[in-house]
Amino acid sequence: MKLEFTPLLQVQRDLYRLPRGWERFRAYLQTMVDPETKDLQLPLVAMNPMGKDHVPALLDQYLAFDADGLAARAVAEAESRLADVGGEFKVALVIADDAMGAWTNRYSSELSARSGSKPLHKRGWITGALWTSETPSAQATREEALTAVYRVAHIQQHGFAVTLREMMAQEGYAMAMADCSKPFLDDEELQYAREVIAPHLDTKDYPLIMTTLFGDVAAASLGYAPLGLSERAGFALALRDARIKLSGN
Repeated sequence: MKLEFTPLLQVQRDLYRLPRGWERFRAYLQTMVDPETKDLQLPLVAMNPMGKDHVPALLDQYLAFDADGLAARAVAEAESRLADVGGEFKVALVIADDAMGAWTNRYSSELSARSGSKPLHKRGWITGALWTSETPSAQATREEALTAVYRVAHIQQHGFAVTLREMMAQEGYAMAMADCSKPFLDDEELQYAREVIAPHLDTKDYPLIMTTLFGDVAAASLGYAPLGLSERAGFALALRDARIKLSGN
């Protein structure tokens, strides 16, 4: 894969300097959409242009430790490991506001992002989401950028995931290659999760996929039937299995 990192955090911060309202929203659209083609110019779809003061405050923290620069270096490292994978993409970080209100539901928005955006993919963009509910850190920034890249590398090789089995293989690979430390469950919880999830591996049912991956807390928030699973149980199991597979053990 050929990868080019595009720094967009300062662009997003500058938009938040405008008064909250129509002026900012218009500037957001003008920044995101190409004026001639009317097509997507920058991948800012996940950004909340009406975000309140907590959003620019978080962007200031990311800018303070040069999150874009850190991500750019991580992406360059990933590119060298993905020389045998086809495709050419630009990579960027976008802040997603799941902390305060209606613009973003974390679970559904995250599953959408992890499923891979076909419109962004078609336009040659890879985006890593920086969630406003999470504390900014260099490690989290690096992991998000790398997970996004390795996710697309998996899609390039295997296509977009449709079943739960395919989603777990994709996300496990992406998280393991990015050296993610979370989510983590102990051996007993992982074995329980494996037994609960096993009968559903070939499902394409959205509520069931959501519940098995994110657990009962997510299911309850969306009105889905619980399965007795811990927070992010499916992802924890996928990460453990991918690590074992990649290690060759």
